[in-house]
Amino acid sequence: MKFTDFSASFLSFRIDTDRKPPATVSHEPPYSLNNARIQLECCCEVTEKSSGWSDKFVLGASCKTERVGVENDIWTKPNADFTPIFSSTGFLNLKTYARAGDDVDLYPPGSGKQTDRQTGTQADVFDSAKIDIVERPGVILESARDIVEATLMNAPLIARTRIESDRYVAVIEHPIKTMNANERDDIFQTDTGPVLYPDLTAEPQDMLNRLELAFSAFNCFKSLEFLVRCETEINDGICVYHYSRSVRHASHNEIIRFL
Repeated sequence: MKFTDFSASFLSFRIDTDRKPPATVSHEPPYSLNNARIQLECCCEVTEKSSGWSDKFVLGASCKTERVGVENDIWTKPNADFTPIFSSTGFLNLKTYARAGDDVDLYPPGSGKQTDRQTGTQADVFDSAKIDIVERPGVILESARDIVEATLMNAPLIARTRIESDRYVAVIEHPIKTMNANERDDIFQTDTGPVLYPDLTAEPQDMLNRLELAFSAFNCFKSLEFLVRCETEINDGICVYHYSRSVRHASHNEIIRFL
């Protein structure tokens, strides 16, 4: 069987302002052309049981808002964490500023505001966009002992989790970046994020915009807990985005070691 090699898998988008006006930037680009290549952190495929509708969503690694190619003052002000999510045709850009709900003016002036959740169709805003997923042969580790031994050997591991509702099945795949292992009692526990957390109450056309970021942890094969990023009040009327909502799911968990 083959599984996603996240170290070699990327989403990419190309902005060429000579061909298409900018729609996702808050400053005048210093150059008319930029290709952004961003490593994948997670894949999440959601399928509707009754209709067979399915889409795969991919999460790009977080970076910071920047001016590309300038001599100095690279970081935009106010600065934000920038996290891109792609579906087969759409995009969701998450921008996390100092406070939840902050926004900035889009460029060029008069184009409106860029909120902390900007969504749209890839073809409308990018000169081109693509998802490149590389797969490698791997084996599913069948026991806690196998998982602990692979961890202590420093073998690269990925997790694949299936959760479902009456309507949907979601398969979430991600590299395991932090793993706890106890060889005396054969105990393991993942602790990895961010991953994509789907809202399995959403309509198919709303699934992309209802995705959230979360951390995932499990220590058995039949359940897991997500710690979901959400607006969190830190003082009267002041909210930030923080991983603060814990959600437990029945699930089917697998851990894979590459061959």
